[in-house]
Amino acid sequence: MINCNNAYECIFRRFNEEGDQKLSPSELRCFLETIGDEQVPMEEARELVESMDTDGDGLLGSEEFMGWMEREIRGDEERKFEELREAFRMYAMEGSECITPKSLKRMLSRLGESTSLEDCCVMIGEFDVNVDGVLRFDDFKPMML
Repeated sequence: MINCNNAYECIFRRFNEEGDQKLSPSELRCFLETIGDEQVPMEEARELVESMDTDGDGLLGSEEFMGWMEREIRGDEERKFEELREAFRMYAMEGSECITPKSLKRMLSRLGESTSLEDCCVMIGEFDVNVDGVLRFDDFKPMML
């Protein structure tokens, strides 16, 4: 059984086959193929290790690996936030920071949905936290997650 202090450490130890507290390019490659379900060329794994290797030994220590994982997760969250922000802008009135019943009806119509203004008011009302009749981005996020 692997003893771990956090999830990244568990992942690191699981793929550290040599037990030397360092991931070789082939061990990193195995990890990438496990999470990605596709073949990763050895050269790509070597380049990735090289780009993260701070001590120049050609291997990834646990701190290097965990830092990379944290940056990857943070990057994914930022990308998701931007995608959500872009989706919100599609539904919002031009020049506005909110989705109105009219803008919702317009976007649904563009998507091939025939919806009445009253139905759009009801839909907005289900997520309108401050009950002002429109959806702001903070109202929109939980609806989409």
